[in-house]
Amino acid sequence: MIRALQHNNQLVFWSIVISFMLLNTVLLLLEIYFVPLIPAVLFFIILAFVSIEKFLFVTVLLVPLSIPLSTLAQGLSVDLHLPTEPLLAVLLVLFFLKYLCGHRLDIRILRHPVTLAIYFQLAWIFITAITSTDPLVSFKLLISRTWFVIGFYLLATQLFQNEKNIQTYGWMYIISFTLVIIYTIARHAGYGLDDQQMAHRVMRPFYKDHTSYGATIAMLLPLLIGLFQMVKKENINTRFLMALLILFYGLAIVFSYTRAAWLSLIAAFAVWLILRLKIKFEFVMIAAVIMVALVFSVRTQIMIQLEQNRQESSGDLAEHVQSMSNIRSDQSNLERINRWSCAYRMWKDKPLFGFGPGTYQFEYGSYQRSYEKTRISTDFGIMGTAHSEYLLALSESGFPGMLSLLVIVILTIATGVRVYKNAPDQKTKIMAVSILMGLVTYYVHGLLNNFLDTDKASALFWGYTGMLVAMDVYQRKSAEE
Repeated sequence: MIRALQHNNQLVFWSIVISFMLLNTVLLLLEIYFVPLIPAVLFFIILAFVSIEKFLFVTVLLVPLSIPLSTLAQGLSVDLHLPTEPLLAVLLVLFFLKYLCGHRLDIRILRHPVTLAIYFQLAWIFITAITSTDPLVSFKLLISRTWFVIGFYLLATQLFQNEKNIQTYGWMYIISFTLVIIYTIARHAGYGLDDQQMAHRVMRPFYKDHTSYGATIAMLLPLLIGLFQMVKKENINTRFLMALLILFYGLAIVFSYTRAAWLSLIAAFAVWLILRLKIKFEFVMIAAVIMVALVFSVRTQIMIQLEQNRQESSGDLAEHVQSMSNIRSDQSNLERINRWSCAYRMWKDKPLFGFGPGTYQFEYGSYQRSYEKTRISTDFGIMGTAHSEYLLALSESGFPGMLSLLVIVILTIATGVRVYKNAPDQKTKIMAVSILMGLVTYYVHGLLNNFLDTDKASALFWGYTGMLVAMDVYQRKSAEE
């Protein structure tokens, strides 16, 4: 009897599999492609209800491999990163359903200063979406920012009560991003790794250009080094493989030719040095004020020197580094100045509410000046938008919008430093400083580029922020107990 039932179950199973394969074959011949997606959709629906934790981890795993909908279908008014943004939309719906069913997040997380600052940012984006020159565009951005925050921050912080989940979250991103690096370097090698122009696009369709790709490597490198430090010295094989992985990421960032990413890693190292040497905050601030005063006092001489630099971007690494300060002929640098100038002029016209979230690329064209335009200038943000996270917020959401971002940055740094200093063990200390350094790379990179409207950067930016907040909350909670 039992054997008969087992035989019938196997018969039913294989009948379904063979029927599905035959159906797919016929539909593919008819150029109907959606049916193969049905099992994947069913898998994610079931996973979402069975385990939100695993659902979130799978989503993070898929982030580096997501591709824009616009690459699959041209002329659409809406662009999404597939499959991650639809998955985040599912998480958003589940979050509200669970809330209605009585499930509550940890009140300590909800009342944390960083969380309150995020509330303020979302509230101000909502207000400026109402006053926006294009409310439809602005509310689309508000929705995407909301599911980024809820998925990668609010829900993730609940998982980060278990410190192992912090490492799991990081590894999910690292595993799939490593595949992207392999794909990118393999394509780049076909043109020659010294081909700086091809370095701008060989990571497509997974990353838009070398700047977002380089920013991601910079955010992951400190975390990788931290994870390496936590591997026991006796585990020689694991340490060797991780050392190779760190070296691989180091080579990847060199051949990304992303100058902003290189600069951001130097800034992150400076933060590590300050924490390591236990330099007091007061001394850091005094040194910063003195440095700013010195730069201001010799600003004319600095401008003269910068204008004399004619070294443009190059496949030669030394020349490429030298081109960072070329504001006379380097088209990339000049175009940044053009976009920054537009953002400033836009803010002057609408200082309180700005033009509305997501509208910069549609509005800045009329704010360009002929003497600031470059060979790569356009009237639409196809080569990046404001090229600054902070100036983008200033132009789109006014001064309160930029202030809300700065407050998040300052409070997160303060939280990271507190976690590092009060860490109960070396493991927590290593993770705290690694995560903080990763965030610092983006804070610095945000001066020169902006990626928070994408899932690629948001998964790490909000995820890292959530890690530090969770470590702060649960570390203090353990100390009180």
